[in-house]
Amino acid sequence: MAIALFVICATAGAQRIKGSDTLLPLTQELAEEYLASHPDGDVVVTGGGTGVGISALLENTTDIAMASRRIKFGEKMKLASENLNAAEVIVAYDALAVVVNPSNPVDSLTREQLEAIFRGKITNWKDVGGEDRKIVVYSRETSSGTYEFFKESVLDNKNYMSGVLSMPATGAIIQSVRQTKGAIGYIGLAYLNRYVKPVAVSYDGGLSYAMPSVDAAADGSYPVVRPLYYYYNVEKEGEVGAFVSFALSDQGQASVLRQGFVPVNMEDSSSGEDMSL
Repeated sequence: MAIALFVICATAGAQRIKGSDTLLPLTQELAEEYLASHPDGDVVVTGGGTGVGISALLENTTDIAMASRRIKFGEKMKLASENLNAAEVIVAYDALAVVVNPSNPVDSLTREQLEAIFRGKITNWKDVGGEDRKIVVYSRETSSGTYEFFKESVLDNKNYMSGVLSMPATGAIIQSVRQTKGAIGYIGLAYLNRYVKPVAVSYDGGLSYAMPSVDAAADGSYPVVRPLYYYYNVEKEGEVGAFVSFALSDQGQASVLRQGFVPVNMEDSSSGEDMSL
């Protein structure tokens, strides 16, 4: 599996940030801006998925784990067994967009239709108002926090279909959906581009639909929204605290918005403070 890598002035003492591919472009930009005012600092940012980042935190091969889902109970237990006290920080919110090929005439789907499609119960686009064409379902791989969140929020914690095509990164889903007329997949809002078409989603049985956008995510009208996290060892607060504080600062949150994410101060449910696990 290809892992994206971003290095600024990397040395043996560099801050290491690893994990969620959803958070990767945002953290890259935050690192660039942070180092502009901290020229003596070093930062190494790598992707690979939420599970990879949390495992790296456990193994002490990263200082900050990027996560697009909350840490699991089993992961908490592993951290505790190593006497590692982790801090949790919400750095942004993300709307998860369901995307299809731009040639697909389907513009909207209910949560129930999405569940049926991703579980293999609906297999032809004609059954949801589209053309007589086989549905080709793309998903992230199981180590991805995006995979876990979509399963929880959209599939109601039911299993994906056995024939789902797992992709190692968001870019691979975009490319596959772009090249396959019958394709459907899901990506973070920040990754939306002209090569894929987002569909409106309804969580009330089709009474109302909303398109994914920063404003719709912030006001609650778009239903598929999740927090994005940084996790780190509280014993390394002195090393990573300045970067985390920068991410939550006005300048850092301006980058969050510019990248297509929802700033924490646009969500009443977020305080932006660390929470001991």
